[in-house]
Amino acid sequence: MHIESRAPTRIDLAGGTLDIWPLYLFHEGALTVNCAISRYASCRIETRRGRRITLISRDTRRTETFASLAALSHASRYRLPLLAHLVRYFQPQVGFTLTTDSEAPAGAGIGGSSAMAVAICAALDGLTHARHSFVDWIHISRDAEAIVIRVPTGTQDHYPPAFGGVNAIHLAPGSEFREALPTNVRELERRLVLCYTGKPRQSGINNWEVYKAHIEGNGRVQRNLEQITQVAIAMRAALARSSWAEVGRLMREEWAFRRRNLPTISTPVIDRIIAAARRSGALAGKVCGAGGGGCVTLLTVPEARARVEAAVAVAGGQLLPIRIDRRGVRVWRHSS
Repeated sequence: MHIESRAPTRIDLAGGTLDIWPLYLFHEGALTVNCAISRYASCRIETRRGRRITLISRDTRRTETFASLAALSHASRYRLPLLAHLVRYFQPQVGFTLTTDSEAPAGAGIGGSSAMAVAICAALDGLTHARHSFVDWIHISRDAEAIVIRVPTGTQDHYPPAFGGVNAIHLAPGSEFREALPTNVRELERRLVLCYTGKPRQSGINNWEVYKAHIEGNGRVQRNLEQITQVAIAMRAALARSSWAEVGRLMREEWAFRRRNLPTISTPVIDRIIAAARRSGALAGKVCGAGGGGCVTLLTVPEARARVEAAVAVAGGQLLPIRIDRRGVRVWRHSS
């Protein structure tokens, strides 16, 4: 028997970093706006006789094998820690090979590890008949990632892989919840351009530095995140109205406030790409995720798209064709 799953990655349009507990508690009405995109993380589980467990990551070219679930659970370190910790959570009582792959470039900032975690949860849930909900998978994934990277993690990266679509993740005391935004998805799709600028030197460090600064009372960072909160609230409304000029204006504002948090959030390459795209007709551009490299999202008008893409390529960006994924995680189960 084998099980296959696939989950989309995401673009964050406004409100990133706010989803990390407890930052959103300090900004009333905090939310993150994002959308699922057609760059996928996939997982395949093939059962076998005996108790041996093999974990394989195709995109990172890493493999490790354990004689049994007990051996995996008692190991002191892992070559593939995210995979191993999720297996430990679901406790499958059979032998199997679990293989993952990702279409997200290294350090892309589009939630590749979160999409991978959701895809793995979906496959392991099918293997073990755990019958967890999508929201359970989101929280299991978030916590497994925190165990692996050893810093606080948020939840906004996990909702698009689970549900797809264009979303506002509302962040409130006691819980968070997803709102599917009634935007014109096809028109948004026509306006989004994504490019890769290269792997950050220290992937993920920027969010941690911003988090610490906020908690330690840095007034500048606190004010910036309050402004980002207000921009994200307005972005939700603009997307719901499919008001593209307003979406572009708000994206420019969000990026301006975000890059003030740390000098390492942007890079000369990122600045060059956004400037070249704006000169060619793009309405706005911003880095995805924590920045320092990775991907840049651009919002353009359809008639300028070809010019913007050409300018991005000349400026050093690798174009990544995308669509908006409407479905979220999918699972297929096959009997041998």
